[in-house]
Amino acid sequence: MICSVNSGLTELAFAFALDMAIGDPQWSYHPVRCIGRSIACTERLLRKLPVPERISGILLTVIITSTTFFAAYTIVSLSMRWSNLCEIIAGTIIIYFAISLKSLADESKKVMMALKENDLKKARTALSMIVGRDTANLNPEQIARACVETISEGSVDGVLSPIFYAFLGGPGAAMAYKAVNTLDSMVGYKNEKYLRFGWASARLDDLANYIPARISAFLIPAAAFFCGYSLRRSLKIALRDGRKHESPNSGIPEAAMAGALGVQLGGASTYQDEVVAKPFIGDSHCQLTPESIDAAMKITYIASLLFIVCGIGTTICLKYCLS
Repeated sequence: MICSVNSGLTELAFAFALDMAIGDPQWSYHPVRCIGRSIACTERLLRKLPVPERISGILLTVIITSTTFFAAYTIVSLSMRWSNLCEIIAGTIIIYFAISLKSLADESKKVMMALKENDLKKARTALSMIVGRDTANLNPEQIARACVETISEGSVDGVLSPIFYAFLGGPGAAMAYKAVNTLDSMVGYKNEKYLRFGWASARLDDLANYIPARISAFLIPAAAFFCGYSLRRSLKIALRDGRKHESPNSGIPEAAMAGALGVQLGGASTYQDEVVAKPFIGDSHCQLTPESIDAAMKITYIASLLFIVCGIGTTICLKYCLS
């Protein structure tokens, strides 16, 4: 369902502007944190059932995703009974909570500023807040690389995907996507504890990000062009290296960003003292520096704006073509 021109697009535009202005609030009753607590509680209950782990994991995915969708849908529906203004306010706030563009920028800026100050300890600590890898022994270039990779991946799951689902199904779909993404971050690990239990969550997250990730293969090059970087090289590397990543989606925005900046991402990373060899993405034309982090965020901002503008334009055209 494409959200209506009268309210849905207004909610999305306001939500994006709100995130750009004030970012993601860090408080205990943030909807995503509530989803996280619900996942932890439901997992404990489901693990007590005498059923295979994979079945329990499927139940967890269905329960959390559907509950989140209907909660958001109910809030908007009840608000609609008061007035159109209340509906727009409720929808705006829900979508706003699903987008995390400024939060990504703020956390990345902390890493960049620490690197510029030559404070490696501070940079490593700031980086550890946004990545899962070990950061204690990373040098400045490795820190910049990890941050650029995180920005690239975050451009999809933190920005483009929530916006994509807001266009398709309004606030309920945007928040349901956020539930899927949170499920993957909490139980979608390939270790002994979650390999079977988190299978459904991980696969659903892959599916949910499939189209937005491929949209990023065109949005990031376009944004790179507006930021003064190479559209052609960004698109070339996205097509050449986008499938090298173990994830079916993460490699695409990483490759597009690597091509735009002329840097090489990937390589060996350490997770819980275990070295994981990742394929190299991109060509090392330029060295990774603090400025690379800043450039990656500028490209992400422009890509997001392009998506909003193109999405609104497409939705309006479809609205009038089908009416």
